[in-house]
Amino acid sequence: MRITVIGHHDEVTRRRIRRAAGDAQVAFASDPAEGIELADAVVGNVPDPLLARAPRLRWVHSPSAGVDAVLSDKLLASEVILTSSTGNGAIPLAEHAMMLMLMLDRDAPRWLRAQSERRWDRYAHGELAGKTVGLYGLGHAGLDLAAKAKAFHLRVLGMRRSPGTCAPGVDELFGQDDFPRFLAESDFVVVTAPLTAATAGRFDREAFAAMRPAAFFVCVSRGGIADDGALLEALREGKIAGAGLDAHGVEPLPRDSPFWTLPNVIVTPHNGATTAETARRGLDIMLDNVGRFARGEPLRNIVDKAAGY
Repeated sequence: MRITVIGHHDEVTRRRIRRAAGDAQVAFASDPAEGIELADAVVGNVPDPLLARAPRLRWVHSPSAGVDAVLSDKLLASEVILTSSTGNGAIPLAEHAMMLMLMLDRDAPRWLRAQSERRWDRYAHGELAGKTVGLYGLGHAGLDLAAKAKAFHLRVLGMRRSPGTCAPGVDELFGQDDFPRFLAESDFVVVTAPLTAATAGRFDREAFAAMRPAAFFVCVSRGGIADDGALLEALREGKIAGAGLDAHGVEPLPRDSPFWTLPNVIVTPHNGATTAETARRGLDIMLDNVGRFARGEPLRNIVDKAAGY
């Protein structure tokens, strides 16, 4: 059995991977084409042209939580199992969303501008307590954010593909047919969902029109879930109060993008989960799965390839 691990890993990490793999052979490669014909499993991305050259391939692991960049048409159609490191960045993403909500609600950029000018600028601002946050996506990050939002005394609404009957920290769950009411009742709409065929472009002109003029839009998961043109229009025309954007339709965000200079937008560079702890948790998930694969045990974080997550 051969497991190919793509990318740069220091010697300590390599020893941990070999130890997790037990009797299985581990090959480290900088290019996925290296030894692809012999690979039973690959940690990393396997481009479409290589799948035809990998007759033994049974498992691919994405080191990131999202798999939209890995899940190609050929991988989708194949019998290869895909797993991910979903959950590794849930905690910092939820923290980042809370930061953006606080900054937007209190117009923190106004304080930063005043500080840069050494100007004492006191003004009446908002507070989160008593407001409503709608979470579009209730995976690991969404549920962690729900708990944090309750600690800030927010009412929490939730929306996900299969609403079910309950979710920890969520006051009310909405089905897809209730999307307009979900938007209309939210002071903050926070996107923590993955980018899939079902979520791409979900926030269009109609969606932003359903939001309150005083409401804020926050996206910390993936760009492309909001239609950038519709979002710009909503921000410029006052259909919504503002936005906090860590994930963008085009990344890096182009220098000439109007999002940079809109006064009611806070831009961060898809940086919300870039922590040492995220990397550690992702490595732990990968090591666990390497061991499971080598021992023939059920894998963790198996992706529903048809659903895209």
